[in-house]
Amino acid sequence: MEEVCEGKDFSFPLQKEKILTYWNSIKAFETQLAKTKNNTEYIFYDGSPFTTGLPHYNRILTGTIKDIVTRY
Repeated sequence: MEEVCEGKDFSFPLQKEKILTYWNSIKAFETQLAKTKNNTEYIFYDGSPFTTGLPHYNRILTGTIKDIVTRY
């Protein structure tokens, strides 16, 4: 990859396009899927960690309502 531009000449949209072009050229997404295809599924939960492990019903309910109201 080229050197990263700094200062007033830096452009986030241009940098994003350069990175995406590079990732496509090395097939980064496909490579990662191939490397992890036999692994167990890994799930990310939205929100803070829970002391008991899994999310509590109240946290899921309030998060869902908050998401629906603000989105629609």
